[in-house]
Amino acid sequence: MFHLNSNILSQNKLHFQSPALKMYYFFKPYIPRKSQIRLRRELAKIKRHRSRSNWPISDQSAKLPRGWKGWKNNKQFALVLTHDVDTQKGYDNHEELMKIDQEMGFCSSFNFVPERYDIDLQHLMNLKNQGFEVGVHGLKHDGKLLQSKEIFLKRAQKINEYIKSWGACGFRAPSMHRDLELFKHLNIAYDASTFDTDPFEPQSEGVHTIFPFCVENAAGKICYWELPYTLAQDSTLFIIFQEESIDIWIKKIDWIAEHGGMALLNTHPDYMRFDGSKPGFEDYPAKHYIDFLSYIKTKYGDCFWNPLPRDMVKYFDENIN
Repeated sequence: MFHLNSNILSQNKLHFQSPALKMYYFFKPYIPRKSQIRLRRELAKIKRHRSRSNWPISDQSAKLPRGWKGWKNNKQFALVLTHDVDTQKGYDNHEELMKIDQEMGFCSSFNFVPERYDIDLQHLMNLKNQGFEVGVHGLKHDGKLLQSKEIFLKRAQKINEYIKSWGACGFRAPSMHRDLELFKHLNIAYDASTFDTDPFEPQSEGVHTIFPFCVENAAGKICYWELPYTLAQDSTLFIIFQEESIDIWIKKIDWIAEHGGMALLNTHPDYMRFDGSKPGFEDYPAKHYIDFLSYIKTKYGDCFWNPLPRDMVKYFDENIN
């Protein structure tokens, strides 16, 4: 089975929020959104300069897991598409993103926040019937999920209720705040709250692999699979860095394909402009995403496996153990 060493796993525990992070989330509702974005842009410029050697590519992440047998049907690499629906705006727009994936011939997963906006349960069922997957994206998306162990365990009970009622098996924490040990309390088949390398996240330590890995209990039994995202988030590229092309995505997926890894992308309908009009301060043309999918289809044809996350971990459970 595929494991990470204990040092990497321990680094991917939040150890609960620092006083500075708690203070940030306390004052965040009172800070104008544009001011938040401007501050993040300035901080990201500094971090980007410091991280030239390990972002967007960290060469150590290409190491094959011990016992690796390859992807289903001997495909060259895997492509997993996930979409986090953070706000009401994203919920209102997510069907436009569904249409893009359907028309381009890709399957994907949508992660919804249970208690931040109104969610139509029947709509989630219809979404699944159309071949998409539904996952749970935290509980409230308020930065408080891991403020303390007590808060997490209390919220985990509710999260598990939504996992059951939605028929979901996957989870992603808001802002990638994570504690892989505590996540064992969630009734999930997989988590997607880590990344190979992303120095721009609040909890910036990566797992340094472009392959899935398992998280086990003390008895050595798999609790869940971890699926790190390996392509830069759209919000980082197009909102924070204000990139005007998909060159970074292209560079990274070519590198992942060369090393036979998992290209896992996380995008947000909250930030996409679907009508072709000029983007505003906090959105970008959905055409960037369309162009990326077109690039993959044109260059790689049928050389890649594009499963839903749940189907990927099912394959591992049936063929790797």
